[in-house]
Amino acid sequence: MTSVTEQQILEALQGVNDPERGNNVVDLGMITGMQIKDGHVAFAIQVDPERGPHMEPLRKEAESTVHGLPGVISVTAVLTAERPQEGGPAGQVEMENAMLPEVASIVAVASGKGGVGKSTTAVNLAIALRDKGLKVGVLDADIYGPSMPRMLGITGDPTSADGRRMDPMENHGIKCMSMGFLVEEETPIIWRGPMVMGALEQFMRDVDWGPLDVLVVDMPPGTGDVQLTMAQRVPLTGAVIVSTPQDIALADARKGLNMFRKVDVAVLGLVENMSYFACPHCGERTEIFSHGGAKDEADLLGMPFLGEVPLDVQIRETSDGGNPIVDSDPDNAHSKAYREIADKVWANVEQQLAKKAAQAPKIVLQ
Repeated sequence: MTSVTEQQILEALQGVNDPERGNNVVDLGMITGMQIKDGHVAFAIQVDPERGPHMEPLRKEAESTVHGLPGVISVTAVLTAERPQEGGPAGQVEMENAMLPEVASIVAVASGKGGVGKSTTAVNLAIALRDKGLKVGVLDADIYGPSMPRMLGITGDPTSADGRRMDPMENHGIKCMSMGFLVEEETPIIWRGPMVMGALEQFMRDVDWGPLDVLVVDMPPGTGDVQLTMAQRVPLTGAVIVSTPQDIALADARKGLNMFRKVDVAVLGLVENMSYFACPHCGERTEIFSHGGAKDEADLLGMPFLGEVPLDVQIRETSDGGNPIVDSDPDNAHSKAYREIADKVWANVEQQLAKKAAQAPKIVLQ
């Protein structure tokens, strides 16, 4: 199949007109952030913020136009305008799970800063939940630094069975969608926050996830606009916070926890990663980043402490090699630690789902 070029896409988009401005979207300079990989196309349409809510027909027209080009497999077109936020604490929008109607629960795995092993925790948590007999998916929400394709050992490009929605990629019994499937690994994503959020919404709305018991969302690190918007727009069942035990990491983890609290997302618990190092030769234990800080923090804040995972070369090697330790060495002590964390997470998820069901309005016929 001949790959489509950026020039061919722009020429096609010259046939899409902005009715209010009386010209096509290319000549008006509305097309930005073009990404092309093996027939998968992504771009943004820049519009004025006040026009954003009314521009969905134009977005769909642009997407359909590009999808009709020879060599195009999938198209992700997003609007760059932020939608106004209304109602609820900190501007949270009350919403049903319209984008993921067949997903029973959504768990965000987050951290206040990068480099604490959040993605490694997310992928092993997902596999441990799978081992409980659950149908599990992973959404790689780290658009700028996607890591799930490598960690799940998935290569190749997504396909579309119906020509409208992408099929998620799958390995280890886990369905997955990531920006890493749509761009080359070395290609930087130079997108603003609204463009990233638009892409994430399409990963939920325009991916055929099918029935899932839980969708694990590997959040980007930090507490910026992307994280806050994701927490506000997606009906998260709860969040898992990952931190290392030293004070500086815990301070950032506290910020992440407070962000979820402000938008009324339940914190399912804290995980202490890189909790200690046990020498593989002599067995001597060294607490490189201190120890027990996350448990103390959880106790202080009245949050569940989910467990601790050590700093270990096998965890790193199996994750980098696309064969996470919970799958590749299920009897390992570290795998058991992840499974214990998964047991606690799922118990807390079930509590949140039961609480939501109890709060739902009841119709009484007299």
